[in-house]
Amino acid sequence: QVQLVESGGGLVQAGGSLRLSCVASGILFSINDINWYRQAPGKQRELVATITSGFTTNYADSVKGRFTISRVNAAKTVYLRMNSLKPEDTAVYYCNIPRGHWGQGTQVTVSS
Repeated sequence: QVQLVESGGGLVQAGGSLRLSCVASGILFSINDINWYRQAPGKQRELVATITSGFTTNYADSVKGRFTISRVNAAKTVYLRMNSLKPEDTAVYYCNIPRGHWGQGTQVTVSS
């Protein structure tokens, strides 16, 4: 069974940085595209960043230039490096593999 476990969230001041990690198991990791989503209170879940099996990356306009997604296939891990954090980045961040695989989420809170 597929498991995705996120970590690395926390409380940080505006302008600070965090690195989220997502470790996968139960799936052939290297052939899958991986997404990071986030959901703020009262808002819909939104796609933040994608890294394809070929290492192509895409970002939401709101995070371009500040967030970097990367992956290490040998470790079945995907990362989201978040710099210059803003209060509006506050949300629960989820790792996703298409076809319905989600982690439990990790909370990121950015104070002003």
